[in-house]
Amino acid sequence: MKNLGMNDIRKSYIDFFGKEKGHTILKSFPLIPQDDESLLLINAGMAPLKLYFTGEKKMKNNRATSSQRCVRTGDIERVGKTERHGTYFEMLGNFSFGDYFKREAITWAYEYLTKIVEIDKNDLWVTVYLDDDEAYNIWKDEVGISPDRILRQDKDENFWELEVGPCGPCSEIYVDRGADRAIDENDNAPGNDNSDRFLEIWNLVFTQFNKDAEGNYTPLAHPNIDTGMGLERLAMVLQQKNNIFEIDVMQDIISEIEKVSGVKYKTNKKSDVSIRVIADHAKAMTFLVSDGVLPSNEKRGYVLRRLIRRAYRHGKLLGIEGEFLSQIVSEVIETYKVEYEQLVFNKDNILKVIKDEEDRFQKTIDSGLERLNSLIADMKANDETILDGSEAFRLYDTYGFPLDLTKEILNEENYDLDENKFNEEMENQRNLARNARKSDSGWSLDNIITDGINPTDFVGYEILKTDAKITNIFDESENIQSINKGEKGIVVSDKTSFYAQGGGQVADTGFIYNDEGKAKVTDVQKKNDVYFHSVEVIEGNISVDKVYTFEVDQERRYNITRNHSATHLLDQALRDVLGDEITQAGSLVDPNKLRFDFTYNEALTSEQKRKIEDIINEKIREQLPVKKEVVSYKQSQEMGAIGLFEDKYKENVRVVSIGDYSKELCGGCHVNYSSDILIFKIVSESSVSAGVRRIEAITGKKVYELLQNQKDDLSQIANSLNAREDQIIQKISSLQEELENQKEEIKRLKSSSHKDVYKDLENSVKAKDDINLLVHKFEDTSMDELRDYENRLKNSYDNLVLVFASVIDEKIIFTVTVDDSLTDKYDAGKIVRQISQITGGNGGGKKNFAQAGGKDISKVDEALAKAYELI
Repeated sequence: MKNLGMNDIRKSYIDFFGKEKGHTILKSFPLIPQDDESLLLINAGMAPLKLYFTGEKKMKNNRATSSQRCVRTGDIERVGKTERHGTYFEMLGNFSFGDYFKREAITWAYEYLTKIVEIDKNDLWVTVYLDDDEAYNIWKDEVGISPDRILRQDKDENFWELEVGPCGPCSEIYVDRGADRAIDENDNAPGNDNSDRFLEIWNLVFTQFNKDAEGNYTPLAHPNIDTGMGLERLAMVLQQKNNIFEIDVMQDIISEIEKVSGVKYKTNKKSDVSIRVIADHAKAMTFLVSDGVLPSNEKRGYVLRRLIRRAYRHGKLLGIEGEFLSQIVSEVIETYKVEYEQLVFNKDNILKVIKDEEDRFQKTIDSGLERLNSLIADMKANDETILDGSEAFRLYDTYGFPLDLTKEILNEENYDLDENKFNEEMENQRNLARNARKSDSGWSLDNIITDGINPTDFVGYEILKTDAKITNIFDESENIQSINKGEKGIVVSDKTSFYAQGGGQVADTGFIYNDEGKAKVTDVQKKNDVYFHSVEVIEGNISVDKVYTFEVDQERRYNITRNHSATHLLDQALRDVLGDEITQAGSLVDPNKLRFDFTYNEALTSEQKRKIEDIINEKIREQLPVKKEVVSYKQSQEMGAIGLFEDKYKENVRVVSIGDYSKELCGGCHVNYSSDILIFKIVSESSVSAGVRRIEAITGKKVYELLQNQKDDLSQIANSLNAREDQIIQKISSLQEELENQKEEIKRLKSSSHKDVYKDLENSVKAKDDINLLVHKFEDTSMDELRDYENRLKNSYDNLVLVFASVIDEKIIFTVTVDDSLTDKYDAGKIVRQISQITGGNGGGKKNFAQAGGKDISKVDEALAKAYELI
């Protein structure tokens, strides 16, 4: 066996097939697929050559060879933990587009392995498809592989196919790396995925059929060859290394990681995983950026972002502080520049992109890790094993912490995640974003510099209509003089009555107008005490240095103030009912509702919610004065004002007091008397995350609308029940009793019917050879009923094999039951899979019981006949 470096292996392969066997030598295609929207990234050697395999493109020479760069992230969690998983790798391949076929592919593969790189032929094993006698005979008779080293395998293992299109059998080549790598005495042939003794290095795919939508296989007039051999795996074998991270090209990369981290490789199992992850991901990110991929939250950009952030996080596990990936990437470029000189030309851009993304993540990961570690500690303390998906979403939304990273850290601690809840929260956020895009101007303040702009005088606590001079108008980040009808922009004025979004309260809306023009205000944001009004001009034009009337939507503002003052009452009422230890964890106040998040470990009882409502409505009826005053922060503390976000306030703070009942630091808008709230009603109480609850409530007119809707619903229910509204509960109780009686009668009738069916089934059981066999078709029989028949028959017969099919609502259920004493001869999973496929379905299970679905009910009888044949 030759001990070759990876660059030498690549060259030997390309020279063998290119020069000696007449293949066209192809340079590696970029990782971004060209003219192929079906692929996110190139993940196989044949991927860029699809159109040549289909015949849509032609080569002058219909055979080609390449070493194709690939990225796969399907097994990213296994990277670093196994000997052979990596996200970036190169795939050696030789391809025939209707030129040569099995004989050449097999004999040339054997020649390369035994003659060129000199692997001992006695170390080679091969697999072939069960029915592929041609490939088997070539390996046995022409190549000379011993028959006991040629394994026939079924379709699941040695047949490559998609739903439709070109497909065919394949032949895998394994290298025996020595009995010392065996996991036990039975580990003496390929087939054990847990063993590292037998390593698959090459797969030869013989594309000779076309599969249509009905599952028919038609021979291709010009069959193709598609082979793939992992370059890193072959290097591992030839260099006799334990894993792909110890081959020659990785040594300098890992040495650089050791240098940066101060951690020696192969001294600690856990740190070894981190070193390998960084080394692998550094290669992948280097080539991705070189080929034009940029970090983002979508598609291939997200793949890159995920790799950078995973590598950075593993650097933290090694104790590396600050930015370091650019140093590792520089070493990757140095290592691979011999073959890929474009890395040198793109070096500055590669380093900049990766450094910028690393810096962005560095700002968020520390706080995110701290929060996640705290959540894990809480889970341990409470004997919980599943993290609430809302907490994972908060990590993602607030700290920029990727979901995949959260899952990986949880898995390391043997915990799981409620991913459905995470997805639900994500969809809610998307809906909010969509609605926001529909209602605002879409401008961002990020690029607007406030230097030189005087602060805006906000007069809108008590005044909803004021005259003010417009000082600036922006079109995106550009300072302009005016905007005309139909145009959008951002307006700054010397003063305003419009409240800017903040402190959980949404912004005001309304109009800006004078004799020359009118604009609708859709949003207001504040930056450095400058108020930015997002507007759309609906009449005339709006210009700088002119005075306009700024008028807030009065009814909307009043609804907001009702909800905001009610939020303060709710905060105090929660403390009265649940205890002073609860704290606010967020809020939202808009015209339609209020939302209040608070720390508490249990769902509120109906009695607690009722008591909270009673307290708040009592305070509303007391007509308490609502006082707003600006005092020093020290004075606010002496007054006992609650302030969750004290660090956001300046030396002087605004205290909002509702009588002597509630005192809070708040910059928002409020009613003048508690009675202005009119009425308060909780509409929902739920969990936001572990230890955090959420109450949503309404006030004023919205409560009246809710009561009116409930009254209408009550009337409809009464009409449906043919009863008066005051008789609804009595009527429902009567109907429930009647329904229970009917259920008992149905159960009795079904039982009687089942006895008759069961007798028929007993009479249909046939003794055949060493088994009792029953194959039967049912109509409208549920899975539970099928299982009931199976269990009863099993009690009556030994050595029983049952095959059932039930047609329900144009769909098919198949079940196969095999007595435990017969599972060495009959496999329920294989039987059900084969018969269900006849009807366009699929399924599986254990040897003693399996089930499947089907689609084409016209083929049920054919499927059952197939069952007889199989058994």
